[in-house]
Amino acid sequence: MRNSDDEKVLRLVKPSAAGKKRTRGAAGDQKPVAGAGEYSRQVEQYARRIRETSDVNEIINILDTVLGDTRNLRYSNEIYSAQEQVRQAERQIESLKLELEQMRELIHYDPMTGAFNRRGLDAIYLREAARADRNENTLCAAVLDLDNFKQINDTYGHQFGDDVLIHLVKVAKRSLRSSDVIARYGGEEFVILLPDTTLESAVWVLQRLQNNFSRKALPDIEGNPVPVTFSGGVAARQFHENQKSLLKRADDVLYQAKKSGKSRVMIAPVSEYI
Repeated sequence: MRNSDDEKVLRLVKPSAAGKKRTRGAAGDQKPVAGAGEYSRQVEQYARRIRETSDVNEIINILDTVLGDTRNLRYSNEIYSAQEQVRQAERQIESLKLELEQMRELIHYDPMTGAFNRRGLDAIYLREAARADRNENTLCAAVLDLDNFKQINDTYGHQFGDDVLIHLVKVAKRSLRSSDVIARYGGEEFVILLPDTTLESAVWVLQRLQNNFSRKALPDIEGNPVPVTFSGGVAARQFHENQKSLLKRADDVLYQAKKSGKSRVMIAPVSEYI
């Protein structure tokens, strides 16, 4: 065969991709596929064999071999490209997931204290109330309010007041179970949801939180601890009771606790929810 034919074979089958890849054979086994450098050397050997023979059948067999190797390499390159596209998609998905998580925090969390906000509380209440009704479990809510908070702000400054709110949430998260939820309801008022908790246990939880909070008082600018207390009202949810009704009952007894001397916890009377 003429040299121009050899050059034609080289032109047709020489690949542009580099690097060694692997492809799956007919029997499902992995077999190595030549990279661009090794593949080009093989093509040159095939061209030499073609020059040395005048047997058409042998030339056809050689060309079939070259064609098979070419297809294997092309298949491998396509798989590599697909894998790279998958990796890029995974990176984009991870980035989107991170953005969504950050957005969720902005929507459902109070940025200063790290507690849930009202919107977050609404979503959690719907979930916990549905679970309580479905499984006939108890669900208690506590509404608590820092005592004399305006006076604290006026005396020590608003930054100290903000630090007190942040500190309360930190102490609460350490004192509560992972299934319990604390949310900032507005100003210095917070709501705590206590799933699978009896009314008596809910009162004990709030009293323990009071003790932990008072023992870890924040210092003023001179290093002197500033005693801060809170009052609380606790209510046990009735079957199918909505959030507004439950929190109102807890808030009503919170108001009574404030009138009765503050720094105490009071229990909402059990009444049939209609």
